[in-house]
Amino acid sequence: MSNYRIYVEKYPEFQVEARSLLHELNENLQLELPSLRYLNVYDLFGFSEELLEKSRYSVFGEIVTDSVTNDCDLSGSKFIAVEYLPGQFDQRAASAVDCVRLIDPSAQVSIKSSKLIILPGETSDEVIAKIKKYYINAVESREKDLARLVAMEQPEVAPVPVLEGLTALTEEELAPYCKKMGLAMNADDLREVVNYFKAEGRDPFETELRILDTYWSDHCRHTTFTTELEDIDVEESFLKEEIDGTFNLYMKIRKELGRENKGLNLMDMACIGARYLKSKGLLDDMEVSEENNACSIYVDVDIVDDEGEMTTEKWLLQFKNETHNHPTEIEPFGGAATCLGGAIRDPLSGRAYVYQAMRVTGAGDIYLPVADTMPGKLPQSIISRKAAHGYSSYGNQIGLATTHVREIYHEGYVAKRLEVGAVVGAVKADSVRRESPAPGDVVLLLGGRTGRDGVGGATGSSKEHTEESLETCGSEVQKGNAPEERKLQRLFRRPEVTKLIKKSNDFGAGGVSVAIGELTDGLDIYLDRVPTKYSGLNSTELAISESQERMSIVIEAKDKEQMMAYCASENVEVTHVADVTDRGRMRMFNGERLVVDLSREFIDSAGAKHYAKATVGAVEQKNPFERNVEGADLKEKVYNNLQDPNVTSQKGLIEMFDSTIGRSTVLMPFGGMLQTTETQVSVQKLPTDGYTDTASIMAFGYNPFIASWSPYHGAAYSVVEACAKVVAAGASYEKMRFSYQEYFERMTDRKSWGKPLSALLGALKMQVEFGLPSIGGKDSMSGTFENINVPPMLMAFGITTVDAEKVISPELKFEGNKLYLIKHTPLANYMPDVDQLKANWAYVHEQIDAENIVSGYALGFGGIAEAICKMSFGNGLDAKINVDEKELFNYGYGSILVEAESELNYPNAVLIGEVTDGEDSELTINGVKFDLFDLMAVNSAKFAQVYPDTAEAYCKDVVPAGLENVKPFKAKKADLKYKGEPVETPIAYLPVFPGTNCDYDSAKAWRNAGAEVRMSVFCNLTEEDIFRSIAEMKKNIDECHILMISGGFSAGDEPDGSGKFIANVLNNKDIADAIHALLDRGGLILGICNGFQALVKSGLLPYGRLGMVTKESPTLFRNDINRHISQIVTTRVGTTNSPWLSGFAVGDLHTIAVSHGEGKFVVNEEFARELFANGQVAFQYVDPLEEEPTMESPYNPNGSYYAIEGIISKNGQILGKMGHTERYEGNLFKNIIDEGLEQPLFDNAVAYFRAE
Repeated sequence: MSNYRIYVEKYPEFQVEARSLLHELNENLQLELPSLRYLNVYDLFGFSEELLEKSRYSVFGEIVTDSVTNDCDLSGSKFIAVEYLPGQFDQRAASAVDCVRLIDPSAQVSIKSSKLIILPGETSDEVIAKIKKYYINAVESREKDLARLVAMEQPEVAPVPVLEGLTALTEEELAPYCKKMGLAMNADDLREVVNYFKAEGRDPFETELRILDTYWSDHCRHTTFTTELEDIDVEESFLKEEIDGTFNLYMKIRKELGRENKGLNLMDMACIGARYLKSKGLLDDMEVSEENNACSIYVDVDIVDDEGEMTTEKWLLQFKNETHNHPTEIEPFGGAATCLGGAIRDPLSGRAYVYQAMRVTGAGDIYLPVADTMPGKLPQSIISRKAAHGYSSYGNQIGLATTHVREIYHEGYVAKRLEVGAVVGAVKADSVRRESPAPGDVVLLLGGRTGRDGVGGATGSSKEHTEESLETCGSEVQKGNAPEERKLQRLFRRPEVTKLIKKSNDFGAGGVSVAIGELTDGLDIYLDRVPTKYSGLNSTELAISESQERMSIVIEAKDKEQMMAYCASENVEVTHVADVTDRGRMRMFNGERLVVDLSREFIDSAGAKHYAKATVGAVEQKNPFERNVEGADLKEKVYNNLQDPNVTSQKGLIEMFDSTIGRSTVLMPFGGMLQTTETQVSVQKLPTDGYTDTASIMAFGYNPFIASWSPYHGAAYSVVEACAKVVAAGASYEKMRFSYQEYFERMTDRKSWGKPLSALLGALKMQVEFGLPSIGGKDSMSGTFENINVPPMLMAFGITTVDAEKVISPELKFEGNKLYLIKHTPLANYMPDVDQLKANWAYVHEQIDAENIVSGYALGFGGIAEAICKMSFGNGLDAKINVDEKELFNYGYGSILVEAESELNYPNAVLIGEVTDGEDSELTINGVKFDLFDLMAVNSAKFAQVYPDTAEAYCKDVVPAGLENVKPFKAKKADLKYKGEPVETPIAYLPVFPGTNCDYDSAKAWRNAGAEVRMSVFCNLTEEDIFRSIAEMKKNIDECHILMISGGFSAGDEPDGSGKFIANVLNNKDIADAIHALLDRGGLILGICNGFQALVKSGLLPYGRLGMVTKESPTLFRNDINRHISQIVTTRVGTTNSPWLSGFAVGDLHTIAVSHGEGKFVVNEEFARELFANGQVAFQYVDPLEEEPTMESPYNPNGSYYAIEGIISKNGQILGKMGHTERYEGNLFKNIIDEGLEQPLFDNAVAYFRAE
């Protein structure tokens, strides 16, 4: 076996990444580079020459798109090579190993990947230095020495020392010792440690101190929130009486609940509202359990089974919000990705399947030139873009619909990024078992392996940061592996699995020490059994590493083998790592050595008590809702309002996130015929096996400018805003449940303590007056960088259920309808008028129920002007309104602009205008006319500088030259008939590969069409797994009628190219023979999205046989816009030469969801002529207005040559397409024009076998 280095470079036509990087460097660094080359470099260890050659174009490159060489001539050039730091997870390299092992399952190989930027030889050293500083984030990567070819550095295991002398520390030595050891705890905490170990009669192991530092960090024990507030006062201002009154209400509730002797702290203020409302019988739907993984409520779900019978089932709806502010600040991609990964695992550990997500972030000025970036900081535009890429990449891979995304802009977020993910999961209540662990039970670790990533993450996120501290944070950042977590989701979706689990905890802050340590009081944990990514980890690293995608579960010992078998069937690694004892102590062993022996009582003591004093600062007496929008006249003001960073369209950001996965999306992020009216909520149907219209609806509220003026008001209006958005979409606010997200500066004096106190009091008042409890939350209390602070924040996430049939969307619907402002008038002290809001919202809900109100928009940052513009955009309908100009741009939280079909006879319904015909595409405000398309351009242009929302197509033609008026070949109907005996219930086989995420959606579509669905998971943990999976897959193909390769991200779509893992499986001789036999007996094959990519890269399309790919073959490649894109497109049927298309007519239009990063169909002109002439072009992208094929973005979302969305094999038995036909059912995509949403491919296939 030998070691090799290979270089992979795209051919010129495919150098999308290189062109994008060149533009980025020239734009952001003010350079004038004429060109650059951008290569992937792989260091290969343990390869034979034969294995290298077999892998060259099947794993590391593609024969159509790449040059893969063993050498790279760098003479005369300048270059920069960049690799991950040791210990950082490299998904590209990990996926490459997986693909290589498909070629040779016995191969013992390792791979390192890196990037190589080759610049012109005349590039100056100064420019090289600029590029290095910009491109290399020292927290995760470093410059690579191309002169060395060495495997991953594996340091020897550093033995964990006993901290001799710790128990002898004097009072004066405590604080310096904390600093020397880099502890998050302070001297008071360390004093508790010293006294404890004195009583134990020994000095601690370093592992024990690190574990205590983790447990007692602000991240884990909420130190700031549990600090005792000894003295609270409120400065004199017009608001003093109001705040004093709410504080007195808080004290009265404490007394009523018998909590006078409990700690008076921020945590009590945050939780007491729910306690109080529960005591009043207003929280009877909350699940009460010692497992506290996520907010959990009982809901009724109406389900229609296959026979059309409706039943009502009791489900648990679980929701959680999570921040990863510090990790995202220092390593944006990994920090944001693991923000979502961690959020998902909370309800997942509660046994819920997570199906819905929102993302809310905060940034400084993303338009600021890179040269003006503050020392010690990454540029805001880089943080924003890389974080969006990280979060979307994780969610898109795991298969989670993210249907509401918003970035908030405020200069305070230069101090530290705001990165919030909110997720929703659900599970049938009787599938969940909640029991306390008992001695003799076993603890299993499921999922990913452990590395150094995330060591110290909990303590790191709890610290204030400076320019110097950020340079040493590398090990604190976790790396995500979404396909691994997808496997856990599949496992936990099986009720036979969840019914064995007594208790579960996910791995987040503190790793093994917390995830396993919190399960019960008495535990023996075996660190040497913990599976690792590489050797060299010592006991401390094994105990506190925050490596992702891991789950701990407690089961009875008798169920161990059964659980391990379930895990094996889902390709999930499982290890018995701990036993439950009755000792009341957490002990950890590494081999025979005892390295941790701590009493649970001491761990739970959470260290020393902390005390503080708080002063709620005076609030300036001014109207906080007035906005001064600059402009010489109304037209200029409207334009400037639409360009406000918090009003501008964020389409180029939002469309990076898969919004349709899960077959559950009720409202798309953008609606209307033009898909330009943004929605304000996330609405998803629950993940049932049968049909349901029960959906969860979630919204957030927060305005940093109001909160900076008064945290008390800011919190109150966060609740109001979330409620108003939900009401405007058709749901009732009355059963909403909340989870708050607090984010504040580091607490340094009385005034700083007064900010979160004030916010929590404002939120408490809203909880009590509305009767809407907050039953969970997350606090982050370290938003300080040197002398800059984040704005005070209490963000409210509110959720409830709604009938999908009743949901409405904000785009204007019909000419002649009236426009009303359901107006909220705040009280004299600017607080919400709760009674008025209750009445207003009840009226709006009643009118939506009566189908009179058909669209609604809750006023936000841009006031009435923003609302009417955005409502008009989606369908291009004209509207006329008249509003006092002073009110046009002001904040109007709680007010809702509605479109009504008939008069609204209600005191607070103010008639402001009407919807007109749309023929002129004009909006008239106070007599001033605006062109709607000009307004849309103004609203999106500035943001598109950072997040492009359209791209120039590389290919311009929609038909190959010479075929403009040529009719394609048309097959005879008789040739498209099934030649075998009719089959009433054909078998559709759906293999599930690592990274497949459309399996449930596809299975549901097949069952609805009348097919029997079979699935098997392709397992590849061991050589035996691979052989077993191939044999199982072959057997299923031999027995099925239809093979479907579902969408997803096979092996994370790595290494650099979609569908490679699946293509390598399909080309296995046993599998290939079975596929050819399936086709020979008249069987059908379908590949959607990732499945289409695999069919093309294996040769099944367009050739109809495997193994025929050449350099001239078509391929699917990275979208022209160079990012993932999720939206709805219109496609036109181009042929009926296939059983898949038998129910269609040429020219039929369908409205289809797309979601992909590599969907551009690339084909040379000669081959394209052949496809068109043969009638193999199944579908083309069309402009929905012109109904003609188009190369124009966004209608052609990826730049596919000749507008090709899907093709068939010459005999019509194989169909591949990018659009997700399987993602639609009734009452989904309700804000999209409903013509053509149903594309009955699955019905056509079943009818073929039934000979209908």
